Amino acid sequence: MRKIRIKNKQVVLSFVCLVLGYLLAFSYHLTQKENETKNVKLTAPQYGKTIDLRNQLISQEETNRKLQKELKQKQDKVLANEKDLSKEAQVFFNLAEEAEKYRMFLGKIKVKGKGVMVTLDDGAYDPKDGNVNNYLVHEFHVFKVVNELYVAGASAVAINGQRLSSHSYIVCNGPVITVDGKQHPAPFVITAIGDPDVLSSALNLTGGIRDQLVNDNIVFSLEKENEIVLAPILGS
Repeated sequence: MRKIRIKNKQVVLSFVCLVLGYLLAFSYHLTQKENETKNVKLTAPQYGKTIDLRNQLISQEETNRKLQKELKQKQDKVLANEKDLSKEAQVFFNLAEEAEKYRMFLGKIKVKGKGVMVTLDDGAYDPKDGNVNNYLVHEFHVFKVVNELYVAGASAVAINGQRLSSHSYIVCNGPVITVDGKQHPAPFVITAIGDPDVLSSALNLTGGIRDQLVNDNIVFSLEKENEIVLAPILGS
């Protein structure tokens, strides 16, 4: 039994030594390979190709930086152009609004909105007075109302449905008045588009237009309207 045990120990020891020897040999071989790899020198063509690739990479990076700089400059230019276009668009919008406003004042377009309706009618004639003209509506009465409405902010005015413009004229011919060559008998209905409260307040001021016309024996009435439609002026 003792001989068998000794023999087994020798076998195990031999196996361990074998494994250790293999590991040492493998480690030495691996170290030699690494040293050989480190000591390998590039040939002249390989070295030249490596330098060329390195130079190409550096050149490409410089090109990329230049392109990025150009891109930033172009982006800034586009942003500036967009701001200029935005300003121009606002200018054109304002011009369009101004043009629309001028067309409205010239009577070239139909307008609709809130406003007031003023009616002027001849007063009841008193035979004792002897002068019938003292009871008739004259052009200066109409002028007073129209001018006051414009001053109070009216955007459009019409007499008996006939639209007024900056070139309109009003002439009195006895019991009728002529507006731009067209005759109108009393009563004279003056419609104006604008803020109804502002327009009515302007006409109803104490000692203002209403009081002056009433003192001239003119029948004066005023109504606020939620919607007034005035047609454009036809012809030149």
